[in-house]
Amino acid sequence: MKNVVSVYNTLSRTKEIFKPLNPPLVGLYVCGPTVYGDAHLGHARPAVTFDLVFRHLQHIGYKVRYVRNITDVGHLENDADEGEDKIAKKAKLDQLEPMEVVHYFTRRYHQDMDALNVLSPSIEPHASGHIIEQIQLIEQIIENGFAYSVNGSVYFDVLKYNNEHHYGKLSGRVLEDLLNNTRSLDGQDEKRNPFDFALWKKAQPEHIMRWPSPWSEGFPGWHLECSAMSARYLGNQFDIHGGGMDLMFPHHESEIAQSVAAHNTEPVNYWMHNNMITINGQKMGKSLGNFITLRQLFTGDHAALEQAYSPMTIRFFILQAHYRSTLDFSNEALQAAEKGLDRLLKAYALIPSLKAGEKSDSDVKRILDSCYQAMNDDFNSPIVIANLFEGVRIINSVSNNLESLTASDIDVLKSTFDTFVHDVLGLKADQANNINDDHKVGGLMELIIELRKNAREKKDFATSDKIRNMLSNLGIVLKDTREGTNWEIDK
Repeated sequence: MKNVVSVYNTLSRTKEIFKPLNPPLVGLYVCGPTVYGDAHLGHARPAVTFDLVFRHLQHIGYKVRYVRNITDVGHLENDADEGEDKIAKKAKLDQLEPMEVVHYFTRRYHQDMDALNVLSPSIEPHASGHIIEQIQLIEQIIENGFAYSVNGSVYFDVLKYNNEHHYGKLSGRVLEDLLNNTRSLDGQDEKRNPFDFALWKKAQPEHIMRWPSPWSEGFPGWHLECSAMSARYLGNQFDIHGGGMDLMFPHHESEIAQSVAAHNTEPVNYWMHNNMITINGQKMGKSLGNFITLRQLFTGDHAALEQAYSPMTIRFFILQAHYRSTLDFSNEALQAAEKGLDRLLKAYALIPSLKAGEKSDSDVKRILDSCYQAMNDDFNSPIVIANLFEGVRIINSVSNNLESLTASDIDVLKSTFDTFVHDVLGLKADQANNINDDHKVGGLMELIIELRKNAREKKDFATSDKIRNMLSNLGIVLKDTREGTNWEIDK
């Protein structure tokens, strides 16, 4: 078992030698999705990035407890302790229970992750299932003097915390600068300082999602859930915490403060943040309205797409860039990834048919060693891919009788590709050949949904119900919302 892995340590801005807290068990916590809509390309990057970390650490011999949460409560519209919960808002619009929204989009998220060949985490806790732990954490923070209650809500006292610790050390911020640059928001006059953040919010009468607490009927703040659930499953101090760069401040900064305030210890040894996926240099996200869902990518059903792209093309596109670098979306980049993946997988498929010769090639062993070195140096997947393409060149040369390899060299090549293409990078021959068929099915379903809509408008409910029932018998579920009718295959 290899026992040295270098990872980027955000706290010191240097590369450190990764030594798990309790070898050989590694605790890995990653911020998962907020389930009020379909996953988009920006969600795919952290999922693939930390799937790579999970796979590699397991491959080199560590037992990994990988916890990826589901945010299903407390994520407010402006993420600044005010506004409506995003899931509750979606539930009201579609006249559903909030947990119906959660279940529907969690299920679709899992389907998208399966398509991307993202392994299931060890534990996938929901924020709504850990209200007790969050209340207990708040009580501990209050007892230690770092939080205060006002009108049924509880806020973290950032100024008092900063007098004893450094609030902002993860992101490099200084509290005085935060004070000068924090804008005033309506409804925040009950806070002692504008940058204090909510640990518990008293629910307004119209707020659907609420739980009893010592302070009021309400709901936990967004930042609290990860502190509570990571401590529950990984302990008060664990090895790696991951997430997108956009979560570094204020989410992860607040996590550190909460955990230190409650347990008087730094919660995380190493922070890992994947950078953003951009479109024309701008961050991709729901709030900006420039996102493309994974399902749209898989079917090509988006104005910005020139064609459909297979899940493995998307995965390969993400892995071609180092997780800490930005990755700019374009059709040209995806099409290049598609061609590169095809070349890689075709060469991989040729390995069993290679005929052994007498001449050995020292590059074969060097490629294997270089792949391990790249992964052990901050999970450098693009360097791994570059080395694999050196292997592609050798494979094609041997296949075309331009080069000779010994049986031992062929075995090393097979081991290299089995390990790094399949096990570590998680690439496989997917449904790329069927993607056009999938697009046709999508178009056919749009036509059927339109025919059903016309029948309903004409009050021909017998035909409308017949269409729904026949589709249901085929395992296709229709779901009517205010935004239109969605469909999915019932698995």
